[in-house]
Amino acid sequence: MADAVANSAAAEKPFSWPDLVAAIPDPTIVLDRASVVLNYNAAALSIFERLAKGRPLEHVSRDPELIAAVTGAFETGEKRKAKLLPRGGVGQRFIATVAPFGGDAGQPAVAALITIHDESEQHRALEMRTDFVANASHELRTPLASVRGFIETLQGPARHDEVAHDRFLKIMAEQAERMTRLIDDLLLLSRVEEKANLNPTGQVRLSELLNEVVRALAPAAEERQITITVEPETSSLLAKGERDELFQVFHNLIENAVKYGRPGGSVKVRMKESELDVSRKRVTITVTDDGPGIAPEHLPRLTERFYRVSTEHSRRIGGTGLGLAIAKHILTRHQGELSVESIVGRGTTFNVALPKFS
Repeated sequence: MADAVANSAAAEKPFSWPDLVAAIPDPTIVLDRASVVLNYNAAALSIFERLAKGRPLEHVSRDPELIAAVTGAFETGEKRKAKLLPRGGVGQRFIATVAPFGGDAGQPAVAALITIHDESEQHRALEMRTDFVANASHELRTPLASVRGFIETLQGPARHDEVAHDRFLKIMAEQAERMTRLIDDLLLLSRVEEKANLNPTGQVRLSELLNEVVRALAPAAEERQITITVEPETSSLLAKGERDELFQVFHNLIENAVKYGRPGGSVKVRMKESELDVSRKRVTITVTDDGPGIAPEHLPRLTERFYRVSTEHSRRIGGTGLGLAIAKHILTRHQGELSVESIVGRGTTFNVALPKFS
């Protein structure tokens, strides 16, 4: 038995640096003390196109922070870190860790292991959070400053002016309503993001849902003399999803069509089974208005948080700049898709594709 184990061990492939480096999932490079490349893995080659065995690091990367980190690691015998900005990698952020090793006790290191971690996603998430907080603060600060200004005026110069009281209180009520809408949308967006990884399992009859949305928006449509039609008015099409969240999606889309459409115009809502890829079993809902349309340069950014084609017009009609961002997040959770087509002067169509319930 002992002989069999010994023979088996002898037959095993001996340890090698190339095997170890290849097994590391992160981009990895091994350098000798002269900063010449000894080994690397395929992941490292995807970052450094000029990477090759026997080539000095300076010929592989000219990043001064990386070169300084390698030099410092060999000089001190301690790990060093460096930020990398790959050429042509827009938005990419890498952190390289240089770990010296080898050599007898008290002797300088004979080699260094460079491992590179991609922090692009974390960096983008941090930027998004920073922008979100800045935008949300700005959106709240404007109406809050307005309310505070009117309060100071009512407490001072206009204390006994009844006409000013009525006018200022009306404006203050409008600004308070604006802050309420914004906070409600922020809370809704937060709740949707919390459930991003939970797949919906329910079913929704689309005709019933869409007709309910139209009834809820009837007063706003009547005020602008806009006709909303759902085609077909009754349908057996079922979509996978949570009713309340899908109600929010179509409420946002149809409300936008009413608010931004042509006064006295029409909004058409159509639903059908997708004909593009029957195997995917999708249902498509379109919301079309005959308003002024949206210029092409704005279309890719419509679902960004707080993005508005016309900031002044959006605020005047009560928009928070979050409606389409909320709709996109909900549809992403539902494995759905949102796209938009628009012709300036002729109108806009939002297309929603959802998994069919079967």
